[in-house]
Amino acid sequence: MTDAVVAEGLVKRYGEVTALDGLSLRVPQGTVLGVLGPNGAGKTTTVRVLTTLLQPDSGRAEVAGIDVLKDPRGVRKRIGLSGQYAAVDEYLSGRENLAMVGNLYHLGRRTAKARATELLEQFSLSDAGDRPVKTYSGGMRRRLDLAGALVADPPVLFLDEPTTGLDPRSRSEMWDVVRGLVAAGTTLLLTTQYMEEAEQLAHDIVVVDRGRIIAEGTADQLKSQVGGERLEVVVADPSQLEQTRGLLSSVASGDPSTDEHTRRVSIPVSTGTASLVEALRRLDGAGIAVSDVALRRPTLDDVFLSLTGHGAESDDPTTSDETVAAR
Repeated sequence: MTDAVVAEGLVKRYGEVTALDGLSLRVPQGTVLGVLGPNGAGKTTTVRVLTTLLQPDSGRAEVAGIDVLKDPRGVRKRIGLSGQYAAVDEYLSGRENLAMVGNLYHLGRRTAKARATELLEQFSLSDAGDRPVKTYSGGMRRRLDLAGALVADPPVLFLDEPTTGLDPRSRSEMWDVVRGLVAAGTTLLLTTQYMEEAEQLAHDIVVVDRGRIIAEGTADQLKSQVGGERLEVVVADPSQLEQTRGLLSSVASGDPSTDEHTRRVSIPVSTGTASLVEALRRLDGAGIAVSDVALRRPTLDDVFLSLTGHGAESDDPTTSDETVAAR
């Protein structure tokens, strides 16, 4: 399978800080690569290099078979980019925003208008197409921004944390839109802070920390590296915390942890609901009252704590809060 995106040994420094430290990745044509990491990991810097907005200090990259450094104009003709915040003019209507992007791509006035109408329909914005964007909800603005990235029908799309700040319903709507694009053959590089988002959309995932890829694989493969699910039990009586830990040790697939402040015992488990049932049986037999119990899937912090020993703090000078645009 041909690679639509290739990066090899990308390095980018800002003074004494290294934002990208030899980062390499590949995205096969027609697939989705999720780039998972916290603010400051280097995700946005990677996107900026691959979309010609930033030159690396060293390394090479190709997008759609074109060298990013040798022919940036050629790359820009073949990509779409949607940043963390909707890059739309709120005083224009949705239709006018899309037609304007089409004109910037030199599609011609008639073609630009036709494409705007097509995209408004595709993104369920037809009813609001002639309203000023300032009347749109956050989710509608994000959909319009993504539509703008698709005006020229690019074969490769970059989405930099596309659902940041959206409510669960709007996030789900965006996921449906992305799935449709991929089903139609678009190649996608998606950066995100959310493990669930990467799991929902990506064929493969790379985990980035401090400008380096520290793990890669499918969602299931990454989960196995952090111990899969965790069983969390909150006891009613804090004096029974250590007894609970001891009872649950034989159910755990790794070392249990306790938090005296929350009266919580947390254990990694490999058998999911079977472990939950066994744990409750043992606690009931010992007469230990439980205030709360839950099976929890790995979070971003679980991944980072397991792989690096630290949480998801921000330390990248090119904070991903900045808006980027390739139009």
